[in-house]
Amino acid sequence: MLKRRAIAKNKIWALLMLLSGLTVNFSAKAAIKSYKKDAAGITFSLDKGLMRIKICSSDIVEVKYTIFDAFEKKESLVVNNPWTNKTTFSVTEANGSIIITTSRLKLIVNKATNAITYADKNGKVITAEDNTENKTMQAATIAGINTYNVSTQFKSPADEALYGLGCHPEDSLSINYKGRNQEMLIKYMTGAIPVLLSTKGYGLLWDNYAASNFYGGEAGNTKFKYVSESGKQVDYYFFYGPDFDQIINLYRIATGKAPMFPKWAFGLFQSQDRYKTQEEILSVKNNYRNNHIPVDAIVQDWYWWSPLPIGSHIMNHERYPDPKAMVDELHKANMHAMISIWPVFGSGTNNFDDLKSKGYLTSITWDNFVTHTFDTYYDAHNPKARALYWKQAKDSIIARYGWDAWWVDQCEPDNGSLLDERRKADFSVGKGIDYFNTYSLEHSKGLYEGWRKDIPGKRAFLLIRQSFAGEQRNAATLWSSDVTTTFSSLRNQVPQGINACVSGIPYWTSDIGGYISHVSPDGIPDWSKPDYRELFTRWFQFGTFSPIMRIHGKGERALFSNNWDDSTKAILLKYDKLRYRLLPYVYSLAGRVTSQNYTIMRALTFDFRNDPGVYNIKDQYMFGPAILVNPVTEQLYTGPKAAEGKTTRNVYLPASAQWYDFYTGQLYQGGQTIAAAAPISIIPLYVKAGSIVPMGPEVEYATQKTNKVIEVRIYPGANGQFTIYEDENDSYNYEKGQSATFTLTWNDKLHQLNISDTKGSFPGMLKQRTLNVVLVKGSHGSGTGTVNNFDKTIKYAGKALSVKL
Repeated sequence: MLKRRAIAKNKIWALLMLLSGLTVNFSAKAAIKSYKKDAAGITFSLDKGLMRIKICSSDIVEVKYTIFDAFEKKESLVVNNPWTNKTTFSVTEANGSIIITTSRLKLIVNKATNAITYADKNGKVITAEDNTENKTMQAATIAGINTYNVSTQFKSPADEALYGLGCHPEDSLSINYKGRNQEMLIKYMTGAIPVLLSTKGYGLLWDNYAASNFYGGEAGNTKFKYVSESGKQVDYYFFYGPDFDQIINLYRIATGKAPMFPKWAFGLFQSQDRYKTQEEILSVKNNYRNNHIPVDAIVQDWYWWSPLPIGSHIMNHERYPDPKAMVDELHKANMHAMISIWPVFGSGTNNFDDLKSKGYLTSITWDNFVTHTFDTYYDAHNPKARALYWKQAKDSIIARYGWDAWWVDQCEPDNGSLLDERRKADFSVGKGIDYFNTYSLEHSKGLYEGWRKDIPGKRAFLLIRQSFAGEQRNAATLWSSDVTTTFSSLRNQVPQGINACVSGIPYWTSDIGGYISHVSPDGIPDWSKPDYRELFTRWFQFGTFSPIMRIHGKGERALFSNNWDDSTKAILLKYDKLRYRLLPYVYSLAGRVTSQNYTIMRALTFDFRNDPGVYNIKDQYMFGPAILVNPVTEQLYTGPKAAEGKTTRNVYLPASAQWYDFYTGQLYQGGQTIAAAAPISIIPLYVKAGSIVPMGPEVEYATQKTNKVIEVRIYPGANGQFTIYEDENDSYNYEKGQSATFTLTWNDKLHQLNISDTKGSFPGMLKQRTLNVVLVKGSHGSGTGTVNNFDKTIKYAGKALSVKL
């Protein structure tokens, strides 16, 4: 009966594919006829086609499969590690299998089906390809293009949970992909990062750039598969942790490290759709500074070029009479400036003509909904086109006026109707169908490489709407696109931010408050209404604990705005100040991102993978090693729950730890769900026992010279450690070793704090500092404000010391 149902299911699937223009050819299992070992791996000859297992390292494996007589000769756009260091491995045969052994893994390859089982060095199975349909290629015709669907299918036990796959801003489903499907093609409001992490301790990266789909509940939820609509071979990487931090470390070893952002980028970004004049931008600067509200960046959004065509790279002189003076004024006020520049060009401009004359424009035209013209995307896959694009923008805007960061908008390319146009486009590297998801990756590559070459003393910062695997190496922060001003949209952002970071992209942000209201005709929310104020407040609290903190959207929403009543302003200022007080913690974590491939916004499975209670929690995460963040994403204060007097949200405290309420110091045992206090003034925060959290004084910008004093909060109950990282804040000298760290270690049994020698140095570093140590107990050391009575004040001059508390 089950077999009959499976056959019927396949027939229905084949019929659907035929109706959608695909030609399906189900491939049979391919048996291994022979194999040959070389220094880097093993190549298998099959009864139809080839398979290759490349041993990149003891815990990284690449698998390729094709029905053809040779593998495709195509350089990976994602994996940039040349794997020059060969890894020792052995190959043996037993019981109809070929066994490949490294110091950390055993790969058992079934000779009859070529299916691969991955086990640890002791033989315990980690995961396994499906025996009957593990790696397949099926002929298809898509958008008139003859190609092959390629897929890989894995077994998936009932207790497995799956994470990653990028940011899908409108996805309202669970954070766990076990048992559900996900579209994997980059378009407007839909992302795709083909990276999957499992609680079984492994990660997968599919090195295919075509539009794809993930199916998480195949065969009665016992299997999952990844299907790409086009390819000449199956190509994926397997990473063995088992901890998530190690999996992400291996992923970035394969695809590239994330460089350091300037310190100012971890403060507040003030943005709006859109500032229209130089005078308006400077008035925002004045209002922030005159009201002593912490902020570090102001953003110039789109159409600063209007009425000239897009791509002219000329700021309207009437509205921006002196852009250089404007940016200089921001710098004098210790603010930084980011500008939005798109990868599309209107005809009738010198830049358009220059790109066109060299053959650097694509056939993809974007229907500009503002000017109602058809503007053209340049070929970001062409290195010469990237270099010219960078030069045009650098000479006209970026370097000419001294902008500090680049908002990389509209890099899909898509306006809702360009999907087949992208498939049919001819890029310099091949047909668009095979490079559907990599436009933003290659576009940001050109911007980052150009920036590093021509603006070497200033760290690059790119805010980008769509990321693909590997984009972290291009100094890119992923933002979750034009989300709506609703609580449902806020609810969606939390798991999407978490899963984007599980996918190996360490920096993520959303439009605080949501970009656009679909209720009002002009898209501007009525911030005078209490429910909208509650939404903005809750989103701002969430933004405080996002890797990058950025206000953006339609309508005035700066923290000084008269749109906010006094109580709302007070709450917003409280969390703005808290973000800045936490900069010693946040910037040190950023140092770990670059030096250790760390993840700041952490799915609970990073730290509690063996606690099944966390697997399906989509609205809680760790912010660094210490702080459990629990955003409020329901309307409690002014919505329907207000009548019930409900001002709490349920919070699960992971097992294997004790937890301090950040605001009261009350201590809770892990492994339980509590009703956490959540009045409008509070986002529930809990700090893991054994944590050390360094906090600075109140400042108005990130690099304000007050870092001689650090408040060190210690949460007793377990041993703990934290390393403080410092450098010059905005240069690449850290790559030359010019940075410094010192480590704080808490011995809970002895109640002793050990401070290491300072390692490293850089010009201008502090030689002496004051550490005000607070041992948190109840209200002592709790809350957002500075503690007045310390348990110990330490004068630290870079030499190791120990103190009892």
